[in-house]
Amino acid sequence: MFNLDLIELPSLIRIDGEQRHYQTPTGQKYPSVTTVLSKTKDQTFLHAWRQRIGEDTAAKITAQAGRRGTATHLLCEKFVLNESIDLKQEMPLSVHLFKQLEGVLTENVNNVRVSEGSLFSHKLKVAGSVDLIANWRNHAAIIDFKTSRKNKRKDWIEDYFMQCAMYSYMFWEMTGLHHPTLVVAIAVEEENEPQIFVEHVNDWIDKAQDRCKKYHNMNL
Repeated sequence: MFNLDLIELPSLIRIDGEQRHYQTPTGQKYPSVTTVLSKTKDQTFLHAWRQRIGEDTAAKITAQAGRRGTATHLLCEKFVLNESIDLKQEMPLSVHLFKQLEGVLTENVNNVRVSEGSLFSHKLKVAGSVDLIANWRNHAAIIDFKTSRKNKRKDWIEDYFMQCAMYSYMFWEMTGLHHPTLVVAIAVEEENEPQIFVEHVNDWIDKAQDRCKKYHNMNL
């Protein structure tokens, strides 16, 4: 059982479209973290991949990845909130991915502050939904769950670290609480153990802020 020390965060209105936005309680509309990062990254590799395999196949793989990620996130959310889970009702792949993260969470996480909470920053002018804010090995941390077919190289996932850095900044701006440790936990289809990457917000927040500035300059 996890110790729950939950913080209530304000609800945001999600606005879906070509670019996802969130509306704050005071009416500001900010782009999502994932929108900012996707619109400001080099898409050359992604475009080449879609062209190589075809748009229909690429769309199918993307949709499958989305369903895989959503199912795994929901199981992790229930688990860290000490809610009952009936894995017999889940698809085998979802169970496989969740079981990888279950052990890691049990061994390393406690003092859960936020699970699937909405965050925003008036300074960065960005918003999003954080997977988990808790202690990781007794260090205040932002924890993000990912799923993948294969193992990732660290240099492939720098956007994940910037995503977590933005969450850390937003949470600090909203609450005054500093969670500098960034954890990306990736459950991998073709493996039996997840990949765990642990970083520090100071190594990524400047890059994250630059991406926010780039996005807003692009959308003046």
